[in-house]
Amino acid sequence: MDFDLTPEQALLRDSVAALGKRYGHRYYVEQAKAGKNTDELWREAGDLGYLGVNLPVEYGGGGGGITELAIVCEELAAAGCALLLLVVSPAIAGTIIAKHGTADQRAQYLPGLADGSRRICFAITEPDAGSNFHKLSTVARQDEATGDYLITGRKVYISGVDACDDVLLVARVSKGDRLEPALFVLPTDTPGFSYRPIEMEILSPERQFELVLDDVRVPASALVGGSTEAGLPALFAGLNPERITVAAMASGTGRYALGKASAYTAQRTVWGRPIGAHQGVAHQLAHAHIQVELARLAVSKAASLYDSGRDLEAGVAANTAKYAAAEASALAVDTAIQVHGGNGMTTEYGVATLLGGSRAARIAPVSREMILNYVSQHVLRQPKSY
Repeated sequence: MDFDLTPEQALLRDSVAALGKRYGHRYYVEQAKAGKNTDELWREAGDLGYLGVNLPVEYGGGGGGITELAIVCEELAAAGCALLLLVVSPAIAGTIIAKHGTADQRAQYLPGLADGSRRICFAITEPDAGSNFHKLSTVARQDEATGDYLITGRKVYISGVDACDDVLLVARVSKGDRLEPALFVLPTDTPGFSYRPIEMEILSPERQFELVLDDVRVPASALVGGSTEAGLPALFAGLNPERITVAAMASGTGRYALGKASAYTAQRTVWGRPIGAHQGVAHQLAHAHIQVELARLAVSKAASLYDSGRDLEAGVAANTAKYAAAEASALAVDTAIQVHGGNGMTTEYGVATLLGGSRAARIAPVSREMILNYVSQHVLRQPKSY
């Protein structure tokens, strides 16, 4: 095993870290509170080639893998700028279209995803389906006269629709006597497609939305892969990159929180000594740091397995990394707030603003309980419990 980054990966990590620090958490918070997106940071990251590091070179990407994109996600989060659309647009949509899109779809969408000029959100979650995507109620029925599809349904907790040009949407289509998942790409200004924000107690520039599709007509060319047979393989192709990049972001958030906490406890003096000199404070920080470092190892392993094409092992590793990183991030943020004392709850010190996002990582895109179900069943060979 080699735990060293390649020279190219090391340069990428350093360069993205420098970009993130130039913007910083204050910028992220200001944009969120103003109801704005982080467009300036997104554009610069795109111009520098960071948004497309995992996409094919022939479409303007960097030709790397999820390992490289995870580095981008982690380093921006470690600078206090956790960009959820990195997970949604290049990781999920980019991977699915690159692996399963038609030649026309790859040519149409990938260059814009690679340079950041195009953003695609991902819509799967529904109010009544929960984690069971086999029960999705959004249905696409084909108009036999034209070949078009008419899509009707509702989606919730869809990130960043207002900042995106298109939506990669999961619906169910008829396959014999069954309804099976299929994916469609449609512009967000398509007639019949509407969205409204969901008010959240999470401080993030990337807001959550409810989507409503009322007989939205899309051409057959919007069907990813050009066939309903591509539906399940395409959907599964995006799930592991989603988990890995979310885990990378959570790890970066943990690093940011602990960096703030360590700097504070080293200089905050009470009774003539820095509070970090007390084991009651120092051990909390050390414990959280170890958990974050273990999570980062899990992320590296999962990304490596995925990029090597070892899909079965990558599935277990991606779920493990997501679980470990979400728990570590939540611990790190909570610890950072605690060691700051009352200052931990102020805007000035910039740690309480991480609380909502770090807590959400334990729920989305897959809950910690569903990951435990997965590991219990597929690794420990226990009976299915749900």
